[in-house]
Amino acid sequence: MSDNPSTVVPDDKRQGGLPSWAVKTIAIAVVLVLAVIAYFILAAFLPRWWSQKIGSAVGQSITTGSFYGIAFGVVCTLVSLLLLALAWRARRWGQTRYWALAFVVLAVVASIPNLLTLTVVAGGGSGAHAGERILDVEAPGFRGGTLVGVIIAAVIFAVGLFLWIRLRRRRRAASTTAVTSTQPPA
Repeated sequence: MSDNPSTVVPDDKRQGGLPSWAVKTIAIAVVLVLAVIAYFILAAFLPRWWSQKIGSAVGQSITTGSFYGIAFGVVCTLVSLLLLALAWRARRWGQTRYWALAFVVLAVVASIPNLLTLTVVAGGGSGAHAGERILDVEAPGFRGGTLVGVIIAAVIFAVGLFLWIRLRRRRRAASTTAVTSTQPPA
């Protein structure tokens, strides 16, 4: 290299360091290792914590557990599905990627209670098994209520989506016939 400051350093090799692809690869590997470590820590902690929170809210009542389960299932699923629908619609807006990504992130955040319940029900670790026992004793009916709520929300969303698409098609057909009927015959 010369002492000339106008000399351009290529993008693929930093001055006195690793190539940029190596830096990116190392960064990705570090993030993946941290994600795996976080997964194992959270897999042991979150199901127990969630079960204890729900158990203390329900107070060993099957009616309250079922009601809370249905409420969590319906609200969290319906909000998540609506946010995902907005993410799908956002592809027609300006700055599409940012809006779509924001809606997807909000949908994931809205579905966290359902995902936590799913980790208790479907998880295979000791935290999930402890969470199942806690929910069985302190929040009976919550898991089944959550499943019923998710199904109700999915049906409501599917029916709403069907009606919305049908209404849009009818409006398009009506506007098309209105345009053709206002044109004078040739």
